[in-house]
Amino acid sequence: MSQYGPKPRSSKQEPASPFIFTSERAAPFSTAGYRKMVARLGKAAGFDVIIHPHMLKHACGYKLANDGVDTRPLQAYLGCKNIQHTVRYTELAPTRFKDFWRD
Repeated sequence: MSQYGPKPRSSKQEPASPFIFTSERAAPFSTAGYRKMVARLGKAAGFDVIIHPHMLKHACGYKLANDGVDTRPLQAYLGCKNIQHTVRYTELAPTRFKDFWRD
């Protein structure tokens, strides 16, 4: 697991750092370090494109919209300031409103 990212802390250990994600030197992850880790994990998973952290936000949004999560809570969860940005996730979920008018 260490080749793909930081090792998870054991729940019994006292944290050496107040940060959740730390480098092997116990320093907080930099933005670039996190981006590189996500790219490495994407490559290891066999993706043909370079995966970047913002893709994870979109994947989460689409998944929650397809599961029927309401748009306003989804907006707050993803941190979207404009509701139009959140609506994109629901527009691409064709089965979301399939039984909307059925009792």
